[in-house]
Amino acid sequence: MTDALAKNISIQVQVRYLTEQSKPADNRFAFAYTITICNKGDRTVQLLDRHWIITDGNGKIQEVRGEGVVGEQPLIQPGACHTYTSGCLLETPVGSMQGSYGMQSSDGELFRAPIAVFRLAKPNALH
Repeated sequence: MTDALAKNISIQVQVRYLTEQSKPADNRFAFAYTITICNKGDRTVQLLDRHWIITDGNGKIQEVRGEGVVGEQPLIQPGACHTYTSGCLLETPVGSMQGSYGMQSSDGELFRAPIAVFRLAKPNALH
């Protein structure tokens, strides 16, 4: 991994609890997350794949790997951002996600951009 390239990628996350898709009585808690990936470097990059580690409140871990995000492998120009929204189901009202994106710069260099851990929590689930 090229640390310099990874440091040029900024990843911001906003999480929303989906009351209408959740059924707490059935241990079903739905969340949407909107991610904005910004290229602060001087080379175009393409997002090739994703790797997520999803942990629920019981410590159960799910790993998700796949091509692109929401069916896309976006090209992100220098100074530009790409935003998308996806979702996650948990069996507990609180959990977390973290991971990385596999990316390639315009000169062919492959690298992973880390996604810092972020919390998934039903409102008022944490005191």
